Amino acid sequence: MALDFTAIDFETANSSPASACSVGLVRVRDSVVVAQTGWLIRPPHGHDEFQEWNVRIHGIQAHQVLDAPGWSEQLDRLCAFAGADVLVAHNAGFDLNVIRRACEATDDDCPPYRSLCSLAVARKVYDLDSYRLPVAAEAAGFGAFPHHDALADARACAQIVIDAARRTGSDTIHQLAETIGVRLGDPLAPAAPAKVRAAA
Repeated sequence: MALDFTAIDFETANSSPASACSVGLVRVRDSVVVAQTGWLIRPPHGHDEFQEWNVRIHGIQAHQVLDAPGWSEQLDRLCAFAGADVLVAHNAGFDLNVIRRACEATDDDCPPYRSLCSLAVARKVYDLDSYRLPVAAEAAGFGAFPHHDALADARACAQIVIDAARRTGSDTIHQLAETIGVRLGDPLAPAAPAKVRAAA
């Protein structure tokens, strides 16, 4: 086995995790980036308001996604790129929740992806004052990049994991997680009904 995974990053239109408006994807095979892509997404109905705070962060505005395919139309494309890979993201809980909640909003089946958080990896491997993506990526040898551009963020995230695996002598994503004591996220499942969540 080799260090194979897909790094992913979403930008959202507002505070709703279902409001994906952009995605970046980077495929890594044997510790090398072999493919990368990204595209705009029209957020699901009811989650499609672009809030000023989010626009200020990523620069994507409502008119830019009007002609973009929606989540349901793009989910197969996302899954075709990622295949059966573990998904790697910086603060993976956020990005994996985007998938879960967007699928919930569109009544699509949620793909059962497992995940590794590059933020958690960076905290184990580097000694930094901050573990924000630009700082951790710099420690991994990744130069300046346009933070909050989904594809650039996914590429930076991939570099953190590639560098961490090199530093720890890890040959696979599972070995890296085990070596540094970071747990792989469980397979994605549909979101729990609201009344169950409230009772938890």
